[in-house]
Amino acid sequence: MAYILRRLAFYLVAAFVAITLNFFIPRAVPGNPAEIILSKYQNITPQAFKAIEQMIGGAVGTGSLWSQYLHYWNDVFHFNFGVDLTDYPTPVSAMLDQALPWTLILVGTATVIAFLLGTGLGILAGWRHGGFLDRSLPVWMFFQAAPYFFIALILVDFFAVTHHWLPVGQGYNGEVTSPGWTWAFLSNAIEHALLPAFTIVLTSVAGWMLQMRNVMITTINEDYVIAAQAKGLSKRRVIFTYSARNALLPQLQGFGLALGFVVSGALIMEIVFSYPGIGYLLLEAVQNKDFPLMQAIFLCITFAVLIANLVVDLIIVFFDPRARAREAA
Repeated sequence: MAYILRRLAFYLVAAFVAITLNFFIPRAVPGNPAEIILSKYQNITPQAFKAIEQMIGGAVGTGSLWSQYLHYWNDVFHFNFGVDLTDYPTPVSAMLDQALPWTLILVGTATVIAFLLGTGLGILAGWRHGGFLDRSLPVWMFFQAAPYFFIALILVDFFAVTHHWLPVGQGYNGEVTSPGWTWAFLSNAIEHALLPAFTIVLTSVAGWMLQMRNVMITTINEDYVIAAQAKGLSKRRVIFTYSARNALLPQLQGFGLALGFVVSGALIMEIVFSYPGIGYLLLEAVQNKDFPLMQAIFLCITFAVLIANLVVDLIIVFFDPRARAREAA
């Protein structure tokens, strides 16, 4: 319990620092976000300028810096991130509501598939060290080492442009269907997600496979694994109960971090496929100096990483007797 409380305190401090930095960094940038809006119009009165400053909320404010800081904390607790500068006066929260589901479903699902596939292949490659699967690892590593956009463009050219098996990009075909919980929309969205999801899995499975394979090679030489083999236990039980179970713990830590970064989206993938996710939204926010939107996205990414790592810490303490022993000590 003491270990969990210490980790929780660490993540609370990290969250406090992240929110504080997220408040001060945009204010250190020269210029006024309200001027970005006003530059699109002419003959804006001073009264209109003041009104826009009040409505922006997260990026600018009135009063002292301390009062703005306290007001910002209140806004964060109420999930009020101000008004978007590019699509003024659309609330930032509404833009996040539109982009987050696309990223969470696509990138999250692809990350889980890549983790499961890579971990399973890594277990077999590590157990049969020097076998066919182990020797094929350089081929898998090629897809991870190659530039992501290069692999994506090759797949687009082969599957979409040349053979017309899959759509080129976008989240769905707006001419065929509109967003909603209908089979027409869901099937169309799944069809558009197959190619980017396959790209993510293909370019990331090698990392999970290599890490699991290396830990498995170390684990199978441990005394308890050798003793289990000497007892005549079945190969399946030795592999999964004694070797893979202990080798999986470091893998879970990396998986927790990967799940946290799911919220940030696969930026290059979303650019190549024009996918309406959070990564593409972040790119547009940076290009347009959209401070409220950038602040909200950075906070979402930060809290997703912290929460994912906290959950992994709890899982490791629950499943790893050594972690519980360290906690008791």
